[in-house]
Amino acid sequence: MKRSRFSEEQIIDILREKDAGATVADLCRRHGMSSATFYAWKAKYGGMDVSDARRLKALEDENARLKWLYADAMLDNARLKDQLSKKW
Repeated sequence: MKRSRFSEEQIIDILREKDAGATVADLCRRHGMSSATFYAWKAKYGGMDVSDARRLKALEDENARLKWLYADAMLDNARLKDQLSKKW
């Protein structure tokens, strides 16, 4: 997955600039991003504080780790079933 050029703190600051009255076109031009990126950030980080964004990131990382562990366990389970189904 592509890493963002902006940190969560920067994203939230940009969203707060919009709330303060800046236009989306001006923000996009100043920060070098597209309006689609701005609206995607708004959908994901809208109304959050920096601490909320950090917690979200931590939960996403933990979720990814747990999904990997689950997939690994399922592969082990499938291998064991395959071995047990063979006739000796």
